Amino acid sequence: MGNVLVYFSHDRMCRNFAQLCGLTEAQIRQFLITEQRQWMMERGELTEADFSQQLQQFCGRSLQLADVCHAAADIFWLNDSIVPVLQQLKARGLRLVLLSNTSVTHVRFIEQHFQVLELLDARVVSYEVGAMKPDSRIFEAALAQANCPADQCFYTDDIEAYTAAAAEFGIRTHTYRQTDQLLEALQQLNVL
Repeated sequence: MGNVLVYFSHDRMCRNFAQLCGLTEAQIRQFLITEQRQWMMERGELTEADFSQQLQQFCGRSLQLADVCHAAADIFWLNDSIVPVLQQLKARGLRLVLLSNTSVTHVRFIEQHFQVLELLDARVVSYEVGAMKPDSRIFEAALAQANCPADQCFYTDDIEAYTAAAAEFGIRTHTYRQTDQLLEALQQLNVL
């Protein structure tokens, strides 16, 4: 999802939280990234309420859960170029499965602000699986949702280590950089 369907900025998240909490971006980056809380959310180890409580303790302020969730998720913008590709794939009758390291907060925001996730047939998200790419468990869950053999699947991701992990399952892969390159890869496979 990230940097394929929608672009995102962790820097923007740090700015959002810094403004909300009255802290520096460096302090927030320590709390979110260095201390792994963002990844704990994405593995489903922290609920939104737990995260909000920890953030309030960290900054010494009372915060509304809705404001915390908005600061965490108002970091995305749509990759407009990918939407027609998804529509073409759907028109060809292909099953589209989302495989993403993400949190419930991010999925909900994307559902509310962009019309892209509704083009997908199924979702495999890290916070539900309890594992993040490149962990094999999340790829196994994605293959179960794909309903076809691995060698009939195609997976794209902007992180090469993740496409390499998928390839170990026999999945055909492409490291996403630009939509025109993705289209070329799909055409070479006679998918489009």
